[in-house]
Amino acid sequence: MSEPAAGTWPPWVVAESAASCVLRIKVVPGARRSEVAGVLGDRLKVRVAAPPEDGKANHAVVVLLADELGIAARCVEVAAGHGQPQKSLRVALPAEAVAARLGPRLGG
Repeated sequence: MSEPAAGTWPPWVVAESAASCVLRIKVVPGARRSEVAGVLGDRLKVRVAAPPEDGKANHAVVVLLADELGIAARCVEVAAGHGQPQKSLRVALPAEAVAARLGPRLGG
């Protein structure tokens, strides 16, 4: 699987540096199962079974996306939107790598 050319990744991936990027997501807590559900506008739609209380949904999102990307959970952090459904996650992977790992299964 080839990686997208620089700057051609989907709108839900924002390059931050050569070694990291920001994912723009929309979280749906309290779902039946945890999954990356697809794309909603310019964000990834992520469903998590955890409730939206005491940071449980945020933790579930971090663990789910780290697993989907094949990296340790410590390499993913909520950068903005801690108490909101729209969040920005900082990921310790280049934007090209994130787009290559998630994009094909999302149709992008």
